[in-house]
Amino acid sequence: MTKTRSYIIALFTSAWLIFASALAARLAFAWDQQRKIPHQALAMVPFDQETGNIALSLSQGEGFGNLFRKPTGPTAWLAPAYPFLLFVVFRFFGAMTIASFFAAVALNALCSAAATFPLYAVARRVGSRAVAAATGWLWVFLPSGVLIPFEWIWDTSLSVLLVCALLWLTLRVAETAKWSDWLAYGLLWAFALLTNPAIGIGLPLLLGWAWLCKPKSKEHSGWLQPTVCCALIFLCCLPWTLRNYAQFHRFIAVRSSLPFELWIGNNDIFDPHAVGGIQRITRYEETRRYAQLGENAYLDEKRRNTLAFIRGKPALFLRLTFRRVVATWAGTEHPLRDFAETDSWLARVILFLNFVLTAGTIAAAVFLFARRIQFRFPLLVFPLFYPLIYYVTHTSLRYRHPVDPLVLLLTVFAVCCCFYNRQVRTSTTAS
Repeated sequence: MTKTRSYIIALFTSAWLIFASALAARLAFAWDQQRKIPHQALAMVPFDQETGNIALSLSQGEGFGNLFRKPTGPTAWLAPAYPFLLFVVFRFFGAMTIASFFAAVALNALCSAAATFPLYAVARRVGSRAVAAATGWLWVFLPSGVLIPFEWIWDTSLSVLLVCALLWLTLRVAETAKWSDWLAYGLLWAFALLTNPAIGIGLPLLLGWAWLCKPKSKEHSGWLQPTVCCALIFLCCLPWTLRNYAQFHRFIAVRSSLPFELWIGNNDIFDPHAVGGIQRITRYEETRRYAQLGENAYLDEKRRNTLAFIRGKPALFLRLTFRRVVATWAGTEHPLRDFAETDSWLARVILFLNFVLTAGTIAAAVFLFARRIQFRFPLLVFPLFYPLIYYVTHTSLRYRHPVDPLVLLLTVFAVCCCFYNRQVRTSTTAS
């Protein structure tokens, strides 16, 4: 009986079983949904956005451009990694086909499920095997984790994997002087920046923490590996930056669309007292304007409009920012009202889970600092800082999704601190 019990415990705390279950859950949802939607629509609609348009342009031999499926030329609107991955999918399965859609969904599901491994490893470092297993199983069935790989042909699921992997590797390099680990760390950061530059907000914080915690000796102060790591990141990103300068004659490190993203969330449509301001925003009008002006002039116009709005209406800007903070963590700007009024049980479940996860994250932050947990700083970097860009631009739960696995981990950690203290490490090593 004891052996049987040990075998069952080992099985259900296995990262491989959790990964397989996560992958199965995501593919099962995708299989169920694709039966309800005409395949002709699935072959076209999910790709009818910037990522799909750029991948289509690449597949047609027209380069990284044609942002709105019109001959508008080169673009730096998006980071290059995911559009190129989607281009590879198009090369093997055909551009804008149902086979390409299934392949893209499978790739998203694989990335989402594979996040289990670094997430499990981080949770195991922070707590016990039970903490790691609980976090992993919650990730298996988290609604956003199951839905998003099918709903969004975008870099979101890949970003989930990258955020978890970066945190895991940060903890690893902080304890080693091995060149292979530091070189892998630099390459992973470079790929992350070329996939989703918003992840880069954690680069100086996590790299600085890893350097401070890195073992040092009398022979060297530990500067060499972090310096080479930074140089590697720079060299990997440099070709894309040079390409952008050659095409647009201005410095664009990775992507150019920040002025547009700021304008979307900060313009006169949000001011009920605006006279002669924007009454509505349509994709057709913005696409026409982009094609008319070109990318540089279009984004310059959006930058001027946004700055004028913020300078002229700072109180409204602050109110909009607060509403976006609430929406980022609650899922909607009016969570209590929407919970009471919605007829969807799924919407209520998601709203309730957001409340639990937000409360759990806050509680975990308190416990981490009160107990001086060794990894308190790196654990909080992404949940605290990654959403900042969406607070000032525009937001949705999809944008917060890359940090959802870490939010789950923090919630499990908070619960264990309250009820299962033995499952939590209490090291007070300086961080």
